[in-house]
Amino acid sequence: MKKTRKAGGIYNGIYLDYAASTPVAPEVKRAMQPYFSEFFGNPGSLHSFGQEAIAAVDAARETIAKAIRAEFREVIFTSGATEANNLALRGVVSAVWHILRGNGRLSAPAAESGLSSRPDGSDIRVGDQSRRGSEMFRVKHAAPRNLNNNVKPKLIVSAIEHESILNTAYALEAEGVEVAVLPVDKKGIVDLKKLEGMLDERTALLSVMYVNNEIGSVQPLAAIAKLISDFRKESGTSPLFHTDAAQAFEYFECDIKKLGIDLMTLSSQKMYGPKGAGALYIRNKELGIMNYESGKRRDGAITPNSRFVVPEITGGGQEFGLRSGTENVPAIVGFGKALARAEKKRKEHAKYVGALKDYFLKGLRKIYPKVRENGISRAPHIVNLYFPTEFTGDFLVKMDMAGIAVSSGSACSARSFTPSHVLHAIGLPSERVRGSVRFSFGVPTTTREIDEALRRMRNVL
Repeated sequence: MKKTRKAGGIYNGIYLDYAASTPVAPEVKRAMQPYFSEFFGNPGSLHSFGQEAIAAVDAARETIAKAIRAEFREVIFTSGATEANNLALRGVVSAVWHILRGNGRLSAPAAESGLSSRPDGSDIRVGDQSRRGSEMFRVKHAAPRNLNNNVKPKLIVSAIEHESILNTAYALEAEGVEVAVLPVDKKGIVDLKKLEGMLDERTALLSVMYVNNEIGSVQPLAAIAKLISDFRKESGTSPLFHTDAAQAFEYFECDIKKLGIDLMTLSSQKMYGPKGAGALYIRNKELGIMNYESGKRRDGAITPNSRFVVPEITGGGQEFGLRSGTENVPAIVGFGKALARAEKKRKEHAKYVGALKDYFLKGLRKIYPKVRENGISRAPHIVNLYFPTEFTGDFLVKMDMAGIAVSSGSACSARSFTPSHVLHAIGLPSERVRGSVRFSFGVPTTTREIDEALRRMRNVL
């Protein structure tokens, strides 16, 4: 419990909102510290100060790549999960749009990937936003076969995605992309039969999150990947598969080869690392990441390191041309350290946190038998509960006044008290949605804190 301020006095605050953010672990903080003032060079500089910085970035990239069984060049650092999700959706769709408009070619070998090439062999040219207006990105992309200027790409997203996926998809819909929303059952699991019916030759990308941030449902990613693989073989088209794994890595294995995914989002702040650091894994095998060195120029052009993702932030060509901007070295170092820590202690943490959640639920049912769980959470740290006598907004305020930090769902939209789209998606009536709250637990949580939280909740309820 930590000291927090309340009008008229000081009391011990109990934090039960670890799905929103985790504190930076002490060893992670220690690893970051030297890169604020001692090793402060720009990673893009050629002198020794810059080399120290880029070496730290590369070490973190290598750590993350090994942990998910990816290649070094397949890990792209971003400012967080939201940017990574945007790069996945917008980057793939932008690549397809350029091809459909006749500006580029489908260049991945058909024998390897099921992708084909345009006969004109032209390159996609995306205007750089630097002062040199004549400087252009030259990109060779891959996209679903059989697309042409008379059709528009299709994007499939599950109904319970994070807002950074759903709102990005809807923004792309306003730009002409077809968006199909994949339903889930009452447990929060996607409907594979309906997904099979949704896939067609226009499908550019499917995005299904690994672990839901509100109800803790865990998606069968390997089964989804198998379905997509079978569709590719039967149809000759190659839709890509992206997963937002921001809530997953701390407690679930994220082996991209076993999961069978093409793109994956990770977040530092969900695994006891710093805010401001995220990563997007972009699979290169068969899908065409080009083996150019970071920042390498040909004829005054920067060549992004992918044939099927167009960069959304352009400039100096950092992150293999896919995400320009000076790297946040301290945050990236912390991210790498936090991820290594999470991988090493995953089973231990999952067992401990899962036991805490069970302990909390057992105690809560004794003092408030009416409580009901929403969905079926397989995530050890998340549970979403319905309190029939409470209204979410008022209940959150009363809990905060009692010194207990919980939330109604995603921290990205919690301040608006908007009814949860996730709870609506699993078929709950509006009355139940308006009386539901998410509790999430972390490694720093103790049974003593839970006992005290239950004592205070008895008074609140």
